[in-house]
Amino acid sequence: MGAFILLFSLVCTVRTSGPVMASAEATVVNETMVASRTLDLTVESPAMGGREKVRLLLPPGWSRTASRTWPTLWLMHGGVDDYTSWTRDTDVEELTAASDVLVVMPNGGRCGNYSDWWNLGQGGPPRWETFHMTEVRQILERDYRAGTARVIAGNSMGGLGTMLYAARFRGMFRAAVAFSGYLHTLYGHRPGDDSAGWGTSFACPGTDWRRVWGDPDDQAAIWHAHNPYDLADRLRGVRLRVACGNGQRGSLGGSILTDPIEAAAFDHAQAFTARLRNLGIPVTTHFYDGQHDWPYWQRELHLAYPSLMEALNR
Repeated sequence: MGAFILLFSLVCTVRTSGPVMASAEATVVNETMVASRTLDLTVESPAMGGREKVRLLLPPGWSRTASRTWPTLWLMHGGVDDYTSWTRDTDVEELTAASDVLVVMPNGGRCGNYSDWWNLGQGGPPRWETFHMTEVRQILERDYRAGTARVIAGNSMGGLGTMLYAARFRGMFRAAVAFSGYLHTLYGHRPGDDSAGWGTSFACPGTDWRRVWGDPDDQAAIWHAHNPYDLADRLRGVRLRVACGNGQRGSLGGSILTDPIEAAAFDHAQAFTARLRNLGIPVTTHFYDGQHDWPYWQRELHLAYPSLMEALNR
């Protein structure tokens, strides 16, 4: 049950040996100002084999010719969504308006899972991890005055990506916050149980779930290499926060029925944070009555925001 619902919120990726550099340089082929502070980039990406979008919220006084750089807040979106979600469904533009931070919201694919896909052992696109952590990062630091002080947060699938990136790229992020993330991708898995792929097939028609991390038994090493629970010891020194509802209707509304997606995320959050504490790694938690929806994630962003900014300024 845990693995099935996990992949409904999506899961995918690639190798066990760590990050791989893109073979050619990614380039920005278009810029569009969609609001006074909101700049959309179109990136020609070798890692993705095509063009992908990145949305930026520019800080006060930002200029590409400035002599200074700006710290970055990366916001990762959930499954079956895109790079516009945080500005569409929250007040993040208002929240960050007076902050000295460049907000980075890259596209992560409907089912990208913030990973380079295994693709039945063939590799190749989509390589979401390489797109984000190599191509987009280098573009921002080279051409958009992004500095090396970084924090990251994300909801649902983006919560998975948040902890994956913070663990797989040690030292990259000073703080990592997961809202309703699937943080133990093998939770409830039993050897020989292939149900882990059903959710991906349901949410992403036509996608062969084995392109993700392969079979959880036959390609177990790949699954473990992309499981925040298994990578927990790599999060030492990162300021961590995990927030999740229990699936019940909360103060911000929702269905009178238990939300199975959030209830599954709650199980993952409990297992992941217990693992951190067993390792002696500090983590702040907020568990609450609530469901898998934007009113809760906006509230949690506001609650986490002061700590994220403090981490950038330490």
